Amino acid sequence: MGLSYVRELDEYPTGARRMKILTMAVLAVLIGSYEAQIAPVVPLLLKDLDMSLATYGAVSGAAAVAGAVASAVGGRLTDRLGRVRLLVPLMLLTAVCCFAMTLVHSSRDLLIARIVLAFVDGVAMASTAPLVRDFSPRLGRAQAFGFWTWGPVGANFLAAAVAGWTLPIFDDSWRSQFVIMGCFSLVISIVIALNIADLSPELRAQIQHTERQSAEVVDLTRPARVSSLFVRRNIWAHVIGISLWLVLYITLTLFGQTMLVGALGITAAEASTIMACFWSLNLITLIVAGRLSDRTQLRKPFTLGGTVAAVLVTAYLASLLGGQDVSSGMLMIVGALLGGSLGVAYGPWMANYSEDAEDVDPRLQGTAWGLFGFLTKAIAVVGLLVIPHVVEATSWQTWLVVSLVCLALFAPAVFLFHGPWRRERAETVDGPEARVAVAE
Repeated sequence: MGLSYVRELDEYPTGARRMKILTMAVLAVLIGSYEAQIAPVVPLLLKDLDMSLATYGAVSGAAAVAGAVASAVGGRLTDRLGRVRLLVPLMLLTAVCCFAMTLVHSSRDLLIARIVLAFVDGVAMASTAPLVRDFSPRLGRAQAFGFWTWGPVGANFLAAAVAGWTLPIFDDSWRSQFVIMGCFSLVISIVIALNIADLSPELRAQIQHTERQSAEVVDLTRPARVSSLFVRRNIWAHVIGISLWLVLYITLTLFGQTMLVGALGITAAEASTIMACFWSLNLITLIVAGRLSDRTQLRKPFTLGGTVAAVLVTAYLASLLGGQDVSSGMLMIVGALLGGSLGVAYGPWMANYSEDAEDVDPRLQGTAWGLFGFLTKAIAVVGLLVIPHVVEATSWQTWLVVSLVCLALFAPAVFLFHGPWRRERAETVDGPEARVAVAE
């Protein structure tokens, strides 16, 4: 390997070594998501650059489009070049892009800087979900993806906390946040580079059931063909289904507080508290449901059950938006139940999607997750462009009903996914191999 920064493993890691590499992948998505955060300084940015909110929205939309394209490109590249070979240098480059944000002095500068950062970050982050798959056997994959999902959510808290603490120290200079972000990202990127590793192409082509049990399902002498993914009905069900599911999720992510304030007339502080309840239970159920899904090796029951519960809670929330004098306590309970329901569905779905794509060809994990990244950002672009116009013409209640219908349409797609509905009765086995499987 010489001086190469890529450490390629020819033997699947176990125990603490595997968990360390998996932790680095989760940390990478946290930092990548943190670098994309700009919300805490938007008011200061608009004032300093003398820029309208509409112009800022157009800049954000353009950056989201660049990020969507980057996710698709990065997903394909990470399958061809390897995860770490792509991730490490691009993470260092995103830190440089954060420092470059301090050179912005006009809306045009901001447009260029955000597009470049979104593209570089999108290509880099395309490696993280495949890395989680590579280092999480199926016996622990839903929980691992639950932790991966903590990255984007944790980045919101991290950016808000750092801004709240440091902006007064630096006289409310928005540029200070990007200097801090760049320094923090640079240090963590170096830590990740020193501790992360990649599986050899031969190991990536295997399906890992446990740390010690794997299966070979492809002929390595044949090239991986992207077309093999899209001739499968279950893959199309995943792709179309999650596009519909994400409409509600993206709505709450982009406009959760705005919706509550506009529809119910509550204060911004109350709306933020309600959304905090949403995210708190969402983070908890992602891990709990993921662990239960892994222990039972069932994905579809959790995905369908969480989605049905979310449909019912969303319907109740839509009815509340049309009422008057709704208590904050009730809204916090409803928000928490909605976040918890979505968390129950999401982690097991990610594991199911990874496994269904893996069954087609394990060498196409990056491509599959690149497509997912593209869909996530594409729905965000649609949300930025469409939601404000629909709400302005109708109401927030109407849009929530639209989101509810999209969420309900995801449920039939679950029946096209592969995987069991019931836990198969385990055969009675006694011996070292059985005890190892139970321990793992």
